[in-house]
Amino acid sequence: MPEEVDPVSETAKDQNNEKWELRLYVAGQTPNCVKAFSNLRKICEEHLKGRYTIEVIDLLENPQLAKGDQITAIPTLIRRLPPPITKIVGNLSKTERVLVGLDLKPRT
Repeated sequence: MPEEVDPVSETAKDQNNEKWELRLYVAGQTPNCVKAFSNLRKICEEHLKGRYTIEVIDLLENPQLAKGDQITAIPTLIRRLPPPITKIVGNLSKTERVLVGLDLKPRT
C-alpha cells in the first residue's frame, strides 16, 4: 500500500527550501539605513538562514534605480522572491511587523 503524504508537511518543506531575494534601498550611511540593514540581517539569519540574498541599493549612487520598484521613501525593503513582491518602509526595527510583512509569520 502506498504511503500517504501529508500535504501540509509537503508545503512546509517547500517553503523551507524557497530562495528569498531581498532588495534594500538606502541613501548612504544614515543611521536609519544602517539600522535597517542590521535589523534585516538579524531577521534573515534567524528565520531564513542559508536561503536568502540581500541586494543593497544606495540611491545616492544610483538614483535612477528607485523608479523600477517605485521607491518613494528610504529605507525600503522589497521582497522580490518568493512571490508576491512585497514592500516594507522603515528601519525594520519592529520585528513582528517585518515577519508579517514578509509572510514569515501569519497575521494575528
